[in-house]
Amino acid sequence: MINKNQVGLAVGLFLAIIHAVWSLLIAVIPTQFQSFLNWVFQLHSLVPYWNLTAFNLLNAIILVIVTFIMGYIFGWVFAWCHNLMHKKK
Repeated sequence: MINKNQVGLAVGLFLAIIHAVWSLLIAVIPTQFQSFLNWVFQLHSLVPYWNLTAFNLLNAIILVIVTFIMGYIFGWVFAWCHNLMHKKK
């Protein structure tokens, strides 16, 4: 059995960190980050379509909070499913 709360917190924290770094890159090096994203699209044989908007601190904070909450929920549900499938008889 795995602890649903711990998995939820770990996944939530992981996603929050990724999105905090994303926001930091937009705030610090938006032009270079846009070039990087365009390159990643081209690696996937896609025409770069999305453009970054100006950095907004409130949006960045909300993004990190929402991704933490969603990560917690997904992690908790994953652990619940795992425990359900591995019940001791």
